[in-house]
Amino acid sequence: MSIKPVVAISADRGIPKSQLDKLARQTALPLASPKLNADFLLHITTDKLELRKIESRIKKPAKNNLAISVDFAEGKAQHRRLHGGGKGQDIAKAVGLHKMSEPIVLDLTAGMGGDAFVLASLGATVDMIERNPIVHALLNDALDRAKLKVDAELQAILERLTLSKQNSTDYLNQLNEHSLPDVIYLDPMFPSRNKKAQVKKEMQFFHDIVGADEDSESVFLLALNKANKRIVVKRPRLAEQLSEAVQPAFVISGKSTRYDVYLPIKE
Repeated sequence: MSIKPVVAISADRGIPKSQLDKLARQTALPLASPKLNADFLLHITTDKLELRKIESRIKKPAKNNLAISVDFAEGKAQHRRLHGGGKGQDIAKAVGLHKMSEPIVLDLTAGMGGDAFVLASLGATVDMIERNPIVHALLNDALDRAKLKVDAELQAILERLTLSKQNSTDYLNQLNEHSLPDVIYLDPMFPSRNKKAQVKKEMQFFHDIVGADEDSESVFLLALNKANKRIVVKRPRLAEQLSEAVQPAFVISGKSTRYDVYLPIKE
């Protein structure tokens, strides 16, 4: 059983304490203090919210301390929006954007929001569900910052994105036949089965905070009768299926990623 890391809230000088207190209430995290031996800091800078990993106090601090944040206006999100390949991308084919022009997609594992943003940029309306309060805070901060940009195309994309802090099972159980999405999308976090496998530093950092989605199979099985058109599960290309109980209708496989596509099972 892995030890849950200690995360505390901190901020740049000049940030009002009321802003720290508000974030502490939203995330149920303590404020940083010398007495608290934190492993990570959810840090408010003057222009964004970021999660920072604290280096060992025994060693000298690294020149580039690892920190992650979410950005929908610049960087990877902007590059993929402009040069990502449009509806020819595997994720677009898996979700069915060639058959549905403006589907409603329920992303049950929002994570850093990359896939949800891509789908919204291609015309889908995406409801992002994220239960981890730290990740939810990073996503919410990114949405707030992006909404300040003077970019009509970006603003149109943001209007198709919503974010909820909720457990996926609870969210699915409250859906009725009149509120079902067209597509349910799942990209569960799993523990690495190969300790020698090279994992991107950022993803390992993210994994430390989120941990494995131990309930991913049960969420998937529940989702099978909660979509109108299809259920899409994103997996590493060589990984096992999320559940052996149900076989996908078809699979779209790329160099490193695979999308298992299932048709809904009506009760």
